[in-house]
Amino acid sequence: MSGYFANHVWRAARPRDTTSISQSKSPADEIQEQSDATPESPARSGRDNHIAWFDYAKGICIAFVVMMHSTLGVEKLYGAEGFMHYVVAFAQPFRMPDFFFLSALFLPLAMPRSWLHYLDKKVLHFAYFYAIWALILIAFKAVGKHQFTAEHIGAQVYDAIINPYPALWFIYVLPLFFVVTKLLRSLPAWALFSFAVMLQLAVIHTGWHAIDEFAVHYYVFFVAGYLASPHVFKLAERARNNIPLALVIITAWALINGVLAFSPSPFDGWPTIASLPLVSIALGLFGALSIVLISVLISEFAHQFSVAKFLRFCGRNSIVLYLSFTIPMAITRLVLAKLNIIQDVGLVSLIVWLTALTTPLLIFAILRHTPLRYLYQRPKAVALPYHASQQNNERSPIKETSMPVAHGTLYKSIVKSPAL
Repeated sequence: MSGYFANHVWRAARPRDTTSISQSKSPADEIQEQSDATPESPARSGRDNHIAWFDYAKGICIAFVVMMHSTLGVEKLYGAEGFMHYVVAFAQPFRMPDFFFLSALFLPLAMPRSWLHYLDKKVLHFAYFYAIWALILIAFKAVGKHQFTAEHIGAQVYDAIINPYPALWFIYVLPLFFVVTKLLRSLPAWALFSFAVMLQLAVIHTGWHAIDEFAVHYYVFFVAGYLASPHVFKLAERARNNIPLALVIITAWALINGVLAFSPSPFDGWPTIASLPLVSIALGLFGALSIVLISVLISEFAHQFSVAKFLRFCGRNSIVLYLSFTIPMAITRLVLAKLNIIQDVGLVSLIVWLTALTTPLLIFAILRHTPLRYLYQRPKAVALPYHASQQNNERSPIKETSMPVAHGTLYKSIVKSPAL
């Protein structure tokens, strides 16, 4: 039943335009298009030139993010835990680290851009979606709490400018990472990574939630994805050619992650061993690489199944899900609680999660040919005046590497960096 439902959602939401991409585009240009389209943009129409495992990996991440919010919200409302709680706890060490890790894999290709071009794609893009959806979510929450007054809305909007809005903090923090990393791009790899590690270990209280609660914890994973980018693509290719070894690594990771995620920490302030300093970094990176391996296996063996197609579509449209899953999630949770037909907290969490995961994609399919598509698509008018042909006089900080894409094609990106 779930496969049938997922297949219909995928068929309803997938792009219908199959116009081929111009043959004049170089492989590097096509890879660059994926750099611009992922992880922050909905899937574009056209020939499937996306790297398959990358889409699956993002799909896994966004599914776990939606699951976490859905499950914890239901458990808070019901005052009890269900079976979904254990899945959420297992994913906690790698869920957000992997999202930031994946977000930086294509960053080396963007580094040679001019600052205007870079800020347009990596800052203004997110700011547009953040502004629109922060207003929508603030208004939705105010209506639900019967606080829809100018004074209340104004205070919430002001706070959302100063501090990340809770449901949108990822796209508030990510542009900061992009800017800081470009500013620090001349540092040796070891120095940049060491800085990111020390940032997580340090006790920082600036009063700005973007730094204190999010950036200090996750920048190390973003930097790791940026610096390890060519090696990650090589790892994916090797995993495709050595499936048994990939399965061994995945199994070992699952066992280690499970043990550490459910083992209480002997130290106050850290609930599990997985949350301990340095351990959390190692486990987050191990998890991120393991998700890459799992995604490679899915792209090799499970891509023909409807659920896998749906998972990939979730990955290619992760921004759609991230921006709008909270509204159907909240409505479904409230309706199920009011009806009180289902008593099992785990089952309620599962239903809320599946609804929150599929509804935004259906809405996106309905709206994408209407003016409301700009809820998910940045208008061309909202852009900085840059010329794509203008680049900085510097080499892109990524080595020459083979980038495996969908259907087994290899793209060569010829770039180099002394930091690597």
